[in-house]
Amino acid sequence: MHARVLDSTDHALVSALLDKDPVGNCFVASRVDAGLLNLGPGELWGYPAHQPRSLLHVGANLVAVNPDEEALDAFSEDLGAWRRFVAIVGPRDVALGLQRRLTRLWGRAYANPRIVRERQFLMVRTEPSPVSVDPLVTRAVFDDFESYLTGAVAMYREELDEDPLATNAVGYRRYVRSLIDTGRAFARREDGEVVFKADLGAVTDHVAQIQGVWVAPRLRGRGLSVPAMAAVTNAILEQGRVASLYVNDFNAAAVACYLRCGYVVVDELASVLY
Repeated sequence: MHARVLDSTDHALVSALLDKDPVGNCFVASRVDAGLLNLGPGELWGYPAHQPRSLLHVGANLVAVNPDEEALDAFSEDLGAWRRFVAIVGPRDVALGLQRRLTRLWGRAYANPRIVRERQFLMVRTEPSPVSVDPLVTRAVFDDFESYLTGAVAMYREELDEDPLATNAVGYRRYVRSLIDTGRAFARREDGEVVFKADLGAVTDHVAQIQGVWVAPRLRGRGLSVPAMAAVTNAILEQGRVASLYVNDFNAAAVACYLRCGYVVVDELASVLY
């Protein structure tokens, strides 16, 4: 059996599946809210075709929703020998299992990822942070753009060992600009320079997922990140949303920061990056 590409007529079914795990499905739900079923970019697949119980976001990121073994087998077959995405993200068993299936079926296109993050903690906070917030952390504004971009690029290089301006400078600048323009970028400034940043990478009616957290290297270890993250967390909660994020298990400083801000681990994820 094969999956099928879903469209706007499937919206009720898709919403019901996404609502089973609003935190874990935040990214895919945000894409659906942005018009994925109508306009793209990317596609949402459903399996089995006649009455889908599992979904697969097929775009720059490959993300499964409510998959079982049969669905993962079908998705792997339907994806074929030509890789069309740059990352597989999801619960550990799902993301790593999907990559193994694709490699077994199709070989070279999927066999040699650039980076594999095998254990990432998915964390949430549903109440205001128990620590004091940094009042200097606010939403970024138009005049912050160049300095905010500098921090975003630095974070990207540190985390992913890749320069986003080298691969798609226009697109990345546009993306960072959109974060600021839509109120999804937070910053702390010193003498006009952004020294802390955090983005809301995916936002739904119920959940906001924080990403791109970065502190200027010269200020690390000085206790800046905890009150700064508390400020971002509380700003999300004030809008009636749950705050979520995921973090590499080996990033002890970041994990400690989020725990101090009151986050709890609700799942373990993995990311396979090409």
